[in-house]
Amino acid sequence: MNHEIDLEKYTVHTDLAIDYVENKEFNEVNLYDDIKVTNTVLTEKLAREINKKPGRYITIQFEDVTDYSNKEKVKKVFTNELKKIVEINSESRVLIVGLGNNKSTPDALGPLVIDNILITNHLFEYSNVEDGFIRTFGIKPGVFAATGIETSDFIKGIVKEINPDLIIAIDALASGSVERLNKTIQITDTGISPGGGIGNKRKEISYEEFGVKVIAIGVPTVVDAVTIVSDTINYMYKHYSYNKMNIKNPKNKLISALNNNYLKENIEVEESDKKSLLGIIGNFKEEELRELIFEVLTPIGYNLMVTPKEIDFIIEILSDIISSGINNALHENVDNL
Repeated sequence: MNHEIDLEKYTVHTDLAIDYVENKEFNEVNLYDDIKVTNTVLTEKLAREINKKPGRYITIQFEDVTDYSNKEKVKKVFTNELKKIVEINSESRVLIVGLGNNKSTPDALGPLVIDNILITNHLFEYSNVEDGFIRTFGIKPGVFAATGIETSDFIKGIVKEINPDLIIAIDALASGSVERLNKTIQITDTGISPGGGIGNKRKEISYEEFGVKVIAIGVPTVVDAVTIVSDTINYMYKHYSYNKMNIKNPKNKLISALNNNYLKENIEVEESDKKSLLGIIGNFKEEELRELIFEVLTPIGYNLMVTPKEIDFIIEILSDIISSGINNALHENVDNL
């Protein structure tokens, strides 16, 4: 008897387009040292298939940004990629929106970015501003649970008052892969639905809502337990297969290697290896495995959203990268301040 799997409920916990379209031939991929930039344009047809909006998605993948030199490289690449998608002139008015809850560290990315954004509208109102700067506005609308106001409605009222030419919205996202957690920045011109990645989808912040172009910038800071367990099993498969090929002594096949970077590589895993490790579960396809994990964890309330223990430190670094990139993308002379 064929079992039809409803994939939607197992893939809801990600905001990243790359989780659906990685390694597709229509992607444009560029490498800057160890930083990978993937440009994806989703057509109407493809967007419907993966439940995303059509438009452009830029995905920047990098390694640990707690390393200062790596942080600076990521900051430079992010700034350059943002400049490619931001269309402004000297008369432009840009509203920057920091989405999220500043009382919850994994969700505080947006508000933290606003704290370091160069806001200039008041300077234009009350003094002469030199060339190379444009009018910028910044808001932290909070979350629906705290204000009782839909974030989209909050922003819509402000948009009517200040008439921006562009909205840039920053938010923390959910990832469908452990390896992208805090190591990916997504830029898109499609807007954003706050809370969409964790199944708490609110009203859109988009051109369709406001009549103004919306660029959304996000970093995945949380991942669900189903993904963690599923990824761990897949890493086990890779680890076993790698050691089987490279370690002659059978007793050492499951001994952890000192350098396990090979787990990030594309290692071909034989079906027989999967069965050797996990028996009948080794026969499951990826979708079936996620379905099983979901069915086990969800009824007992253990399909939790998880964030790394270092999130307090990492979120500060990520907010600095994004605020610096926005400032440099919008203002030509910001480096001269």
